[in-house]
Amino acid sequence: MKVTPDIIRAEFVGTEAKIAKSKDPSYAGMSGRIIDETRKTFTMSHEGRRKTVIKDLAVFHFRFSDGTVVEIDGGLLMGRPEDRLKKHIRRLW
Repeated sequence: MKVTPDIIRAEFVGTEAKIAKSKDPSYAGMSGRIIDETRKTFTMSHEGRRKTVIKDLAVFHFRFSDGTVVEIDGGLLMGRPEDRLKKHIRRLW
């Protein structure tokens, strides 16, 4: 997968994710598959349980189907998934 700034427009439901950093210590080390997404949260399957993670409080490592791992700040993912597709993205690097 080619990693570009458009990666934040990707669909994250079904993707493996790990929380790399968080402002909330209860999120530390949480990992699992994203099973739902809302405007401000991800719902993850972590150790057989559903856990809700506030996007703005965490930095995520996403593993895509081709093995690519990408680190994304949750603040960039705020908003409804369908609205992220319409958002104009500044170059991040």
